[in-house]
Amino acid sequence: MFKFIFVNYISVENISKSYGDRTLFSNISFGINKHQKVAFVAKNGTGKTSILNIIAGLDAPDDGQVIKRKEINVAYLSQNQLFNDNLTIEETIFETENRILPIIKQYEKALENPEDSENYQKAFDLMDQNNAWDFETQYKLVLTKLKLPTLSIKVGKLSGGQKKRLSLAVLLINKPDLIILDEPTNHLDLEMIEWLEDYFKKEKITLFMVTHDRYFLERVCNEIIELDHGKLYKYKGNYSYYLEKKEERIAQEAASTHKAKNLFKKELDWMRRQPKARTTKSKSRIDDFQEIKEKAHKRRQDHTVQLEINMKRLGSKIVELHKLKKSFGDLKILDGFQYVFQKGERIGVIGKNGTGKSSFLNVLTHKEPVDGGKVVVGETVKFGYYTQKGIVVKEGQKVIEVIKEFGEEIPLTKGRRISASQLLERFLFDKKKQYDYVEKLSGGEQKRLYLCTVLIQNPNFLILDEPTNDLDVITLNVLESFLLDFPGNLIVVSHDRYFMDKIVDSLFVFRGDGIVENFPGNYTDYRAYEDSKPREKTIKIEKKQVNITPSKAQLTFEEKREFGSLEEDIERLSRKKKVIEASFLEEELTQDQIKEKSEELEQTLSSLEQKEERWLELSMKLEG
Repeated sequence: MFKFIFVNYISVENISKSYGDRTLFSNISFGINKHQKVAFVAKNGTGKTSILNIIAGLDAPDDGQVIKRKEINVAYLSQNQLFNDNLTIEETIFETENRILPIIKQYEKALENPEDSENYQKAFDLMDQNNAWDFETQYKLVLTKLKLPTLSIKVGKLSGGQKKRLSLAVLLINKPDLIILDEPTNHLDLEMIEWLEDYFKKEKITLFMVTHDRYFLERVCNEIIELDHGKLYKYKGNYSYYLEKKEERIAQEAASTHKAKNLFKKELDWMRRQPKARTTKSKSRIDDFQEIKEKAHKRRQDHTVQLEINMKRLGSKIVELHKLKKSFGDLKILDGFQYVFQKGERIGVIGKNGTGKSSFLNVLTHKEPVDGGKVVVGETVKFGYYTQKGIVVKEGQKVIEVIKEFGEEIPLTKGRRISASQLLERFLFDKKKQYDYVEKLSGGEQKRLYLCTVLIQNPNFLILDEPTNDLDVITLNVLESFLLDFPGNLIVVSHDRYFMDKIVDSLFVFRGDGIVENFPGNYTDYRAYEDSKPREKTIKIEKKQVNITPSKAQLTFEEKREFGSLEEDIERLSRKKKVIEASFLEEELTQDQIKEKSEELEQTLSSLEQKEERWLELSMKLEG
């Protein structure tokens, strides 16, 4: 009979970590075995990132130890990846210790000098011997899916999000034995997240991650470890299983505490009635009494964030968007977009990175001027804008001082007022924590404080740009409950599909090139709609005999990446062409508008033709 053997990669044994007099965790132990996909769940500020750093060898525990299997290769995707800004993307990728990458690099150089047939044949044979063609395909796929710019760009010129995607690309290309991930879905758009989710599901790899993305937890992880009130609990299943079993555990704990209280009352009465002289049996009972007392007085400190605002009533006019146009150079964000917001609407904003979602929010709130059209905001509207930049951290500023900038007392509903300190306690900052420096807070704690500063200004139109980044699952559930009851208007940009499904009723879908579609439904509705649409073959060409004989290996990396994105570009341009052609059916078009749309259609057709010609050229090199 076949017996399955567990291969242990990491053993965490009785580790503890403190900063000053603050204990993050104490005496915790667990293991990570081959092919496990483990999520670590805990509240913000309880040491999730510290545990990841300790496992990755970047930090040491105060007590205990981490034992790593000698031959395994561990890679860590942290929140703050360090790169050499003077290297290009390609140089950064090839700088790693993967043995296949130098072989591919040698082959790339040989392609640049095809007249040196001996060198080319040598490089070609090395690719064959090391099965590097499959690796090359995977390399190309990762770079295409993570949408990294041209490989020759210096890392120093990349945005924070692009650097995070480069970190992820390097990690996936090198295929380590154990991957440690700290919020892997941050800075990825929905398409990238779904691809990464599918990749992790299919690949036989070992994962240990911290993530707030509950769909990611649901679909990727097969075990969840929770740190709750200083104790570790392990759940052999996905997120749904974890929620179910956690609820059962808390109910059992409550029943056990209730039983202990009843027994404590009985034993306390016995203790009071006992004479001074004790028998051996009674001394044993006295010792047991201390344990019963401890159980009877055990309480769960399940304080949750309390969100409350004194919202000003909205009038009949909310916000009107009239034929908005906005571009940054050649990048078109909005192209004649129109919308009139109704009272109480809850809209999600989705689209690929770089399509202008955050810029749209800045236009809406007059932080960014428009190139054409106008934004009309009703007199009663008060925006509350939660941006991706987060709180502005001032050196030496304490948590309590951030809130006191808005006043010593904060108005609540029904004429009530609370102090700045009381408000912070509602956001889980106890009196001691209120006098910590803001720069010393964890990323999630800083986000929670920032959320507090947005809500205490009592907005009636909330705009949230990626609010779920770095918030723990517990705080997310509270925020969702608050937003479901929020009576004002709401716009959310988020890659958190679980959050979007729960909160919004409709979507603005940013397609690129200034095209924004209004979709009636949440994200799951949208995905179902997109998946049900027939897949159109954008390119229909006949194969022609050509006088070239290169094999598929003779496309350069840049050409392979270009080829991978061409079909997407062609599909987008075809869709844009249909939209423009359909707009000619509108009866109210002026002569100038007809002329403008005709020029736009001509440009689109020209671009489409160029893309199709280039696709044909590269496909012939592949198939020739």
